[in-house]
Amino acid sequence: MSKTNFESMGADRDLYSGLIRLHVLHHAVQEPIFGLGMAEELARHGYRISPGTLYPLLHGLERKGYLRSTSQRNGKSLRKVYRATPPGRKALTAAKKKVSELLRELMEGG
Repeated sequence: MSKTNFESMGADRDLYSGLIRLHVLHHAVQEPIFGLGMAEELARHGYRISPGTLYPLLHGLERKGYLRSTSQRNGKSLRKVYRATPPGRKALTAAKKKVSELLRELMEGG
C-alpha cells in the first residue's frame, strides 16, 4: 500500500477512518497497544496518522466501550495502554464477517 496521509485525504477520510478503527481494534484484541506503537503499526500499512487524530480515535473507542485503558510506567513517564473489552471483541468478530463479505463482493465485481 502506498503511503497515505490520513489528514490530507479529504472526502475519502471517512472511508479510511473505519478501516483504521478496525485495524486498531484488531491489534487491541491481539495484545495491549499504545498510541505511538499503533501509529507505527498503521504507518507500516501505509497510513500516516498524527497524534492529534490517533489519540481522539483511541479515546472514542474507549468511550464506546470497545477499549479499556490503564496507565503503565514507562521509565520516568506514564504510558496509556489499551486493551479490547469483551464488547470490543464481539464488535470485531461481527466486523470481520462484514469485511469478508465486502471483500468477496469487491473481488467478484472486478
